[in-house]
Amino acid sequence: MSASPTTEPVSAGSPRWLVGLVVGLAGLFYAYAVWNAVAHLITMAQTGLTAGGWATLLFGVAFPAIVFVFAYLIGRRRRVGELLLVFLAGLGVVAVFWMSLIALSLTMPSA
Repeated sequence: MSASPTTEPVSAGSPRWLVGLVVGLAGLFYAYAVWNAVAHLITMAQTGLTAGGWATLLFGVAFPAIVFVFAYLIGRRRRVGELLLVFLAGLGVVAVFWMSLIALSLTMPSA
């Protein structure tokens, strides 16, 4: 017999407060990434940006929020430990993207 996938939300197997704590703490780390991206965008905008530079840096602002949503959607029906690992993996992706964005923006020619 095959086991059917569970359709219960993550809070069914874990206390709601623990799930909320994991999501809240992960949200703070992702919000910090957004905050850094906005600060970098403002700094780079003062020196002048091309249209491609604006598009790249604006995507850098939106990217952590997009990854947070995807990580939540992937981990919401899993146990709280697995949810935490999904958020950590997403933060790793955001960090790699952020370092690439910094390297690119430091080598971009000004407008």
